[in-house]
Amino acid sequence: MRFHIITLFPHMFDSYINESILLRAQKAGLIEYAFYNPRDYVEPTEGQKQNEKPYLRIDDKAYGGGPGMVMQAEPVLKAVDAAREAIAKIKDAKKPKIIFFSPSGTQLETAYAKKTAKKYTDIILICGRYEGVDARVVKILKAEELSIGDYVLTGGELPAMVVIDTIARQIKGVLGSFESLEESRTASSEVYTRPEVLSYKGKNYKVPKVLLSGNHKLIDQWREQRGKKKEK
Repeated sequence: MRFHIITLFPHMFDSYINESILLRAQKAGLIEYAFYNPRDYVEPTEGQKQNEKPYLRIDDKAYGGGPGMVMQAEPVLKAVDAAREAIAKIKDAKKPKIIFFSPSGTQLETAYAKKTAKKYTDIILICGRYEGVDARVVKILKAEELSIGDYVLTGGELPAMVVIDTIARQIKGVLGSFESLEESRTASSEVYTRPEVLSYKGKNYKVPKVLLSGNHKLIDQWREQRGKKKEK
């Protein structure tokens, strides 16, 4: 799986994708990353060309007024075009999926991640900033709008990391010996390890008896029930 990330701040990803499981998966050749900064696709004006290091703007005021600035469509579209051109040169690449992060988009779920990991070889993730990206980008690219939750963030970089993690763990070999844990987490996030009795500030906290029973049928039922309680 290859992730092509459109972002003004590529270095925000360094500390996350270059650690732990995602780093091991990258070294094993199971996942790859490529970054495309929209600012690299802005043409300087005649006045800016005279400067050795011109500041290239990628945002402007919103039509109709309102606070904040809006990312311009053209630099983002050019960055996506660059990603598409890179993908087209890869022999085994399929038509890429293009994702645009929006609070009003489709809610990210495990089922979505599994389906995406199975169907695509390349995913383009567009990370907005400021007050957002010119809406014509989504229309032109026919991008799928995706949300990781019912809240607003300052940019699309965090959602992109969440999507990368969620999809990457569905790729065979990424989790390695953690695959069995992945299956249990689909039902319940309530897990325990040694010691069997945890003493903390004068109180004892025990592991649920069912998990010590060795009866996997009962354990699966317990986990499923706990998962349903969490959903409520």
